[in-house]
Order: sequence, then structure tokens, then C-alpha cells
Amino acid sequence: MICAYTEDRWEDVLAAVASVRAQSRPALETLLVVDHNQALLDRLGKEYKEAGDVRVLANAGPRGLSAGRNTGIAASRGEIVAFLDDDAVAERDWLRHFAEAYADPRVMAVGGRTEPVWASGRRPVWFPEEFDWVVGCTYRGLPRGRVRVRNVLGGNASFRRSAFDAAGGFATGIGRDGSKRPLGGEETELCIRLSRARPDAILLIDDRAVIHHRVPAARERFRYFRTRTYAEGLSKALVARSVGAQKGLESERRYTTRVLPAGVARGLRDALLARPGGAGRAGAIVAGALTAAGGYLVGSVRARRGGVTFSVVDVGGGVPRGGGRGGAGD
Repeated sequence: MICAYTEDRWEDVLAAVASVRAQSRPALETLLVVDHNQALLDRLGKEYKEAGDVRVLANAGPRGLSAGRNTGIAASRGEIVAFLDDDAVAERDWLRHFAEAYADPRVMAVGGRTEPVWASGRRPVWFPEEFDWVVGCTYRGLPRGRVRVRNVLGGNASFRRSAFDAAGGFATGIGRDGSKRPLGGEETELCIRLSRARPDAILLIDDRAVIHHRVPAARERFRYFRTRTYAEGLSKALVARSVGAQKGLESERRYTTRVLPAGVARGLRDALLARPGGAGRAGAIVAGALTAAGGYLVGSVRARRGGVTFSVVDVGGGVPRGGGRGGAGD
């Protein structure tokens, strides 16, 4: 499934679809879900009118990525539902590696590795690998190989269809909607909810399932870095509001106490050795951690005051399962 929202990514969307259609393990179908953009919906409908393996759908819920994904899940016909960002391309064996993991019936979700494709042609020297999640990519600190995880990352992920039957769909009110801050966290909330609904569930990352994600020039700048890390703090506050701080921040505690300090030490070492960008990377890690913490504190205050409403729907019938009130948004 590919969710799209803007004609500005027209060529990217076509490339994403082409990469799915070229898989070594063919997909049953490719679902293109368009988020409240009639012009894009019509244009994609015409583009794939003769393609029997591609279906173009309109987001049937409120504006936003979560509702778009829920629309696609409800319309899907396969046992496994895979998600690909609209500005990414998958390597040829992407779906094959996902499918292999589902030989174990306990596996409910499998994610992959997302590599950045920088608009400038190379990583900015100040940009730390520990913060590649800022641009939607796999970051330094995630385990390697095929390993169990708390949650998969939504732009390169797959779920067993029965996972949504057990836990419901993606929560609306969490994540991006095309007009607010670059929020996230919806896949984390879903995965924690799934593990609670199915305590025997296994969630994996297989880093052989690779996609390449385009990073536009605007996202290579420190201004976006700062905005995105702050938004992540807001998002984590809402996730913690939904599933509790213990589970909602479980992985983040290790990240902030082990991964980030090691990254700062590497940056300072590189600076002492006169390697380009060492001091900048160390400074960016500190700034990113502080900005995310500030966002979390602001979001937590809003949550206590009853900020943003979020809900979980039954993706089969679109019936709300219930939700709560959080505070991660403006």
C-alpha cells in the first residue's frame, strides 16, 4: 500500500509503484490511497486505469496518513499488508524477505531497513546517523539482522491482516495529516496495542528488506531537524497517553541513555581528530535530544489538559473502538 497526498511527488509515486510491480515475489495488488486531493485522485486513476494489479482509492476517513492507511487496510484482499512511503522505492526482494518471516504464525508484523537518498547527493556532515529517523530512515542504534522489536517503522513495514482484526487500525489524531507539524508515532502506538491484544505476537525487523527513501533539500537543513525532533516529542507524549509511559517510552530510554551518549562521544572524538563535522554531529545530537524532550514536556501538559482527541477504528467496518484525549498537536 502506498498513501499519497500531493501532486508535487508525482514522479516519486510512479517510481514507488514501479518498484512494487517489479518485486521478485509479486504482490497480489498495489493499493494507492489518495488523501483528500481530487486532482491527484483523478490523475492517478487515469494513469493506472488499464493496470489490473493497481487500485486507486480515496481516503474514506479524516485527512491524514492514519485514516488513509485504514482505508487501504479495509479494502485489501491479501493476508499480508505491506506499506511503502510515496517517496521511496523498494529493492527487488523487499516483499520476499517480508513473506519469509511470516512462515512463523506468531509473527504479526515485519519491518525493514530504510536508506536515505539525500537530495544533495551526500549526507550533510553535521547530520548524525542516530537521528536518521528525522528523515524517515533507519537510524544508528537499531538492532541489525532479523530481530524482535517493540514496533516497526511505518514507511517500510508489513502486518498480518489478522493483526488489524485483533487490535484495530491506526489511531487517527496521531501522526501526519498534511497540514500540521511533522508528527509521527502512529505505528508505535499500533504495535504496542497489538502486543497487548495478542501477547503471543512477534514483531520483527529484517534489515534485508530494504527501501530507499528520498530526502528533499529542505529536510537536510537544521531548521527541519529542530522542527521534526520537537514534533517527535509531542508525538511521544500522545503515544504515552494512549498506551502508558512504561511501554510508550521503553525503547526511547535505551536510545537516550546509550545510543545518544555514544554518538556524542564519537562526534567529539572525530572533532579531536580534525574529521569533518564531528563537533556539528555531537552538537546536533544534544540539540535534538533537548528539543525532543521539550516537545514531550509540552505534549504531556496538553495531554493532562485534554488536548487532541484520537480514536481507533475497526478497519473492517469503520466503527470506533474507542480512544482518548492527548496533547500532541497545535
